[in-house]
Amino acid sequence: MSHPKKVEPVLFFIALMEREYNSFKRIKDILEKDLGMVLLQSQTFDFSKFTDYYIEEMGSPLWKTFYFFEYLKEPEFLVELKHICYSLERETADLDGKRNLNLDPGYLTLSKVVLATFKDYAHRIYLGRSVFAEVTLIYRSGGFQSLPWTYPDYKEKMTLEYFNRARALYKDRLRAH
Repeated sequence: MSHPKKVEPVLFFIALMEREYNSFKRIKDILEKDLGMVLLQSQTFDFSKFTDYYIEEMGSPLWKTFYFFEYLKEPEFLVELKHICYSLERETADLDGKRNLNLDPGYLTLSKVVLATFKDYAHRIYLGRSVFAEVTLIYRSGGFQSLPWTYPDYKEKMTLEYFNRARALYKDRLRAH
């Protein structure tokens, strides 16, 4: 029989997609208040080559960067973080409501990477307050690996390398926690 036990805190990240390169400065202070300093930042890459889904709303090219944050927190904070990100997207939108930023929050553990979304689908689990979660990468054979539904940019070698680096930082922080 299984028994309830304390869940380890997780390492949160934000995947920032932006129209104006380097707009993270505008929201950095707000995110760092809840998440701590940025521990690791990926290279910024051209997201436009992966999909044209966002072009009508946000334009092109679109730039994407992953930011991994200092504070380890309980995984259920993902619901609150998704709403914080949604508010920031709305606050920084154009007068016509079109987004300048797309902020996708998630977290990693030693075994997985989890993303938050407002969109339901067969492989997503409802968390509350209109937020769903999906496991998008799993740690196996010494590194993070994609799943059939993993977004193409998360399958990229560079992205996987950053998530593996973030996992190593997380592992060190867990020991010290």
